[in-house]
Amino acid sequence: MQIVVCIKQVLDPEMPYSAFKIDPDEKRAIPSQGTPPVISPYDENALEAALRVKDAHGATVIALSLGNKLARSVLKKSLAAGVDDLILIEDPATGSLDSFTSASILAAAIRKIGGVDLVFTGRQAADWDAGIAGCAIAEELRMPCITVARKVSVQNGMVRVERLLSDGFEVVEAPLPCAITVDSDLGELRQVTMQGLISAQKKPVKSWKLSDLKLESPPPPRCELLELYIPKRKRVCQIISGENAEDTAVKLANRLFEESRL
Repeated sequence: MQIVVCIKQVLDPEMPYSAFKIDPDEKRAIPSQGTPPVISPYDENALEAALRVKDAHGATVIALSLGNKLARSVLKKSLAAGVDDLILIEDPATGSLDSFTSASILAAAIRKIGGVDLVFTGRQAADWDAGIAGCAIAEELRMPCITVARKVSVQNGMVRVERLLSDGFEVVEAPLPCAITVDSDLGELRQVTMQGLISAQKKPVKSWKLSDLKLESPPPPRCELLELYIPKRKRVCQIISGENAEDTAVKLANRLFEESRL
């Protein structure tokens, strides 16, 4: 069995608000010098789902990432966790892509790998939260897609998935090959050991360009980003004072009551 997990390098969602900057002309976020990027958290859940299938069936797991100026040290965390191979699609033309274009390129890479039984992605990326790529990859590859998985098992050429609902879960089955988007309910990526990190640094990383996928340029986008900006926040502070604590409390209560009636 062969499994591909699509992982995305994103700005750290836990970075300080003050460190987040954008370029409004280029319509992109500017990487912070003091905060390194990370693998999108939902994609780490997808990695864990793939590794659990590997533990159960001895599958080969390939991590696949797309972008420009990718941080190998960050993405090699997948190798340290137990992934067998890491393939990076790096090309200057992949700097700014919409979800559909990214999915089309990833699908082309999966075709090049060949013989893929399962494709895992996170339910959505931590930067745009679009939740499109996994389903779009399945559409490109003409395979069924099961979304927001919280548990995945494989048996007799079928994949069985517990799919998260607002009030519980449902069980869905589909034949292989199949694409699955994974929710955080599945669980965090397993702890990476020091031995795994050392071993990951020694493993070679494959790097492909669009030409290796028989693509002269990225497919045309389906979405257009009109504007990217940081919302302006306005803070108003009013000091309530009185002759003593009781007087101040009464004035505060009256002020809150007035606000509630507006």
